[in-house]
Amino acid sequence: MKNKSRNAMRIVRHKRLRSKLAGTAQRPRMAVFRSLEHIYVQIIDDDKGHTLVSASTVEKSFTGEKIPAGNIEAAKYIGKIIAERAKQNGIESVVFDRGGHIYLGKVKALAEAAREAGLKF
Repeated sequence: MKNKSRNAMRIVRHKRLRSKLAGTAQRPRMAVFRSLEHIYVQIIDDDKGHTLVSASTVEKSFTGEKIPAGNIEAAKYIGKIIAERAKQNGIESVVFDRGGHIYLGKVKALAEAAREAGLKF
């Protein structure tokens, strides 16, 4: 039996999560993707298949902040930004999709920062 890579196992966990949760127009899905260098967050309406709001450490607005892109401080900043953008678009409550990642470190910091900024999930 071959061992699967960490990313292959993450994809298995993500598929299992996605079978149980989906975003609607009233409560869209907040999907998190984390790479070694960057963090990406999207708020998605799965009924229509549209991304409503997004934020990442690749954006030009983030590069001016002088925060390294792949650490917990960056995750906190992106969590705050996504919550502010969601509020501007009238989104109060979301379903949190951690993308198969374990809920600790950067993913946890992002989620807590979004909650502190007023997003409910």
